[in-house]
Amino acid sequence: MKIIIAGGTGLIGRELTKELVKHDHEVIILSRNPGKVISTPQGVEVVGWDGKTVQGWGDLINETGAVVNLAGENIGGEGFLPSRLSDVRKQGIRDSRIQSTQALVAAIEASENKPKVFVQSSAIGYYGFHEDQILTEDSPPGDDFFAEWRYWEPVSEPVESMGVRRVIIRTGIYFSTRKGSALNRLVIPFKLFAGGPIGNGQQYLSWVHEDDESRAIRFLIENDNTRGVYNLTSPNPATNAEVGKAIAKVMGRPYYLPAPEFAFNLAFGEIGALVTKGQRVIPERLQAEGFEFEFSELEAALRDLLIE
Repeated sequence: MKIIIAGGTGLIGRELTKELVKHDHEVIILSRNPGKVISTPQGVEVVGWDGKTVQGWGDLINETGAVVNLAGENIGGEGFLPSRLSDVRKQGIRDSRIQSTQALVAAIEASENKPKVFVQSSAIGYYGFHEDQILTEDSPPGDDFFAEWRYWEPVSEPVESMGVRRVIIRTGIYFSTRKGSALNRLVIPFKLFAGGPIGNGQQYLSWVHEDDESRAIRFLIENDNTRGVYNLTSPNPATNAEVGKAIAKVMGRPYYLPAPEFAFNLAFGEIGALVTKGQRVIPERLQAEGFEFEFSELEAALRDLLIE
């Protein structure tokens, strides 16, 4: 199958591209900076777009069986540490998601041959922050900035009336060793022999290994019976303390120096809530529909990613 990935050069997109090519799919990546894209698998086509319109690429929809929309500014920022959420950054995050999705929907509407499936990225931030309450795909949305996915998800809804199967993926804390990933940021204090709990350590992190994320997206593309919302998280979310102790064990580092919640929030502002507040999310629908995780256990996932 030929598959378009908008946002295919991001953390998730790069791993997904490798997974799809490995299983004999053809991939077209839409990129705002095609000249800077390097290290793509052989045969992958990179096409420029502005993230807002269909100019220069819209006709490609006629050739594809699936469209995956991963486009959007990284909420955590691209730097070594998370970036604070100013009003300007928030608006940029909103615009990058809404405008890119509108462009993809417009391209599908104008196409003569519609794709079979449209995969729309989202995140577990949709549910808002909770303590130890178990959250499934049926749980209601939150009301903070991170829950604004409740406004962004419906932008792709019109493709359903065009006969296109729509899948929404709500991704958890993405565990990858790539620059800018949540895991890379979590291990920084452990590398400095200063690891420990953040706040009381009891807040849940609903994580997912990069391989399971890519495999789950491929599963949802290839299975015609899948549609609607799916949580892409490990079946075993862990508390901040459990994650920290597992990182310390795998890296052979101490676990003793706590980071007070107020200090963390003072340093990073609103973005600090992604670590200091918890979400206990379960991939109920994925498991019910037959997807099997390779990395459902925290320590095994960390050993795979952190030990060379």
